[in-house]
Amino acid sequence: MIELAILAVLLALAFTFTNGFQDASSIAATFIASRSATPKMGIILVATMSFFGAVGGGSAVAFTLTGLLTLPSAAMVIVVLLVAMMTATAWNLITWKFGLPSSSSHSLIGGLIGAGIAAAGVGSVFWGVDELFGPTPELAGFIKILFFFVLSVVIGFAGSYVMHRCTTVLLRNAERTVNRKIIALNWCAAAVMAFSNAANDTQKQLGIIALVLFSAGISAVSDVPLWARLACAVLIALGTLSGGWRIMSTLGRRIFRIEPIHSFDSQFFSAASVAMSTVAGAPVSSTQVITMSVLGVGAAENPRKVKWEVGRHILVAMAVTIPVTMLIAAGLYLIVAPIMGV
Repeated sequence: MIELAILAVLLALAFTFTNGFQDASSIAATFIASRSATPKMGIILVATMSFFGAVGGGSAVAFTLTGLLTLPSAAMVIVVLLVAMMTATAWNLITWKFGLPSSSSHSLIGGLIGAGIAAAGVGSVFWGVDELFGPTPELAGFIKILFFFVLSVVIGFAGSYVMHRCTTVLLRNAERTVNRKIIALNWCAAAVMAFSNAANDTQKQLGIIALVLFSAGISAVSDVPLWARLACAVLIALGTLSGGWRIMSTLGRRIFRIEPIHSFDSQFFSAASVAMSTVAGAPVSSTQVITMSVLGVGAAENPRKVKWEVGRHILVAMAVTIPVTMLIAAGLYLIVAPIMGV
């Protein structure tokens, strides 16, 4: 079991690295495309703030994720987590190959639910239905995750749309030199977004690592060790530095021509949405939020200039992520579990 636990932890760390060039690269896309920073300086800023976000991100999201499944044995827990990480990492690599800004969060959650159902049935998943319709209704389990996914996307699109409408009115008589101040604000907005993203994103992997260590008897409590937090912080920063240039090109150039004010409006509401979800302990997709905020700003600027076809392809990729990764993980579990003797 120790060997399986080590393999699961290594896969969680590998997934963190792919998160860097999948999710974190989405943050840099509008920042760099708007010419607020050079590619080199933009990536360095995002990587640095991602490191600090991972270190100081707390554990609320991690514990939401670790409570998603209830399985009958420690060995089954480790194999399910192992399969979920394999599925999510593979999905990140596939979507990166095609330049699609898909969701690492969706792929991981789909992997967990698919493998969990294959291992112990539908009842092994904490759906949160009883809590929602109980005497004292509350958001919990998968319903809580799904609710904040939808809410963060709506806020990303609607908030960015309204904000860009407002900034357009406020700056209608401004001189071109105002771009210098907007570019300075863009640096602040990108830094906050990178911090918020890493604070939310790395907690998913940290939750997996904590649960693996506890299930294998390596740790006496289901808590996040400091070494794991530091390792994830370094890996998400390195993943960002390695560059998700295909994804940056899709978000930053292919939807519509982004100027500094577009980047600021997009980053501002994306950061607010992700930060809100992190405080609530809900794992959300920063890539999905940023994509919708870019579409929101573009719609506010001029809907006819937005390449909606590109946006549609991105949204389709996001919509199919959870069901597809559920199926992949379920099939993979049925192959891997007998080999592992579970």
